[in-house]
Amino acid sequence: MKQNMGRMDKTIRISIAILLGLLYSTGILEGTIGIIAVVLGAIFLLTSFMGFCPLYVPFGISTCKKS
Repeated sequence: MKQNMGRMDKTIRISIAILLGLLYSTGILEGTIGIIAVVLGAIFLLTSFMGFCPLYVPFGISTCKKS
């Protein structure tokens, strides 16, 4: 897998994942919406640490700096 996520993209995704986790843990998001938020946050964290987003591939998107 070739990395297709830049530093800013990773930072934004991690920030959103933390925010979703906090909203769920404080009870602001609960029920089905809360579970969806937690799963989405986990996906954001996973893709951020891998540096690869599979949804970018079909569209040819890359937020990495070109060297």
